[in-house]
Amino acid sequence: MKNIKAIAIGGFDGMHIGHQALFNELGNSGAIVVIETGYANMTPKKHRERFTDYPVFYLELDDIRHLNGKEFVHFLQANFTDLEKIVVGYDFHFGKDRCYSYADLRDMFSGEVVVVDEVMHKDDSVHSHKIRAKLQAGDIKGANEFLGHNYTIEGRVIKGQGIGKKELVATINIEADDFLIPKEGVYTTLTRIDREEHLHPSVSFVGHRVSTDGSFSIESHLLDGEVVCVSKADIHFVSFIRENEKFDSLESLKKAIKKDIAKASKELKFLQL
Repeated sequence: MKNIKAIAIGGFDGMHIGHQALFNELGNSGAIVVIETGYANMTPKKHRERFTDYPVFYLELDDIRHLNGKEFVHFLQANFTDLEKIVVGYDFHFGKDRCYSYADLRDMFSGEVVVVDEVMHKDDSVHSHKIRAKLQAGDIKGANEFLGHNYTIEGRVIKGQGIGKKELVATINIEADDFLIPKEGVYTTLTRIDREEHLHPSVSFVGHRVSTDGSFSIESHLLDGEVVCVSKADIHFVSFIRENEKFDSLESLKKAIKKDIAKASKELKFLQL
């Protein structure tokens, strides 16, 4: 690739504030090189691209894991012919069996190697595995602070169980393949419909419908009106409202949903002030 003078290399799942610190070193002619390990589940595949303006290139780990250090550097220079700078994190390893570090990279690459130190937030180091743990524990606000943006999942809209609009509230149901799903429960969220710029204030449920048919669902109720003819949606998680609960009747469930809506409406209104 011509005209790309700097690249940042890493797995970059989550595109969190630690990753952004690397991207900030790229300058005007930079690009991001993602090494796909198969474990990315917060920003799988090309979903990383929504969190950067830099071009993103993808390398499958299985295609490069056999290369030794010099072969890997040669591979990069062959693909990025104007390369002058490589940006990596302090814990970056590469080559066969990951036996090479940034120190080796400095020896093998004739250009500049920028090593970004560990990024801290509130005296805690920022890592993707910590964000995953926060999401699985329902600590959405903590996860979002590490991410630097609201955790987001995207999926195609599917047919729900059919009782929401009739007996409870209308919802958009999605199937979010490849994404890490947060802890079961109810959340304050923002929901984007298809590719609209507008984010709808919403309440979302993630989990098994223990009060009705027991099936797993991801569904979002829009607080500013119902939308029809939707093919895709993405849900941006703002905060955790409550645990998934079993209710004895639809009426009890409906009362709980009304409380959820009130809490979400109040929080989202406050955030917009």
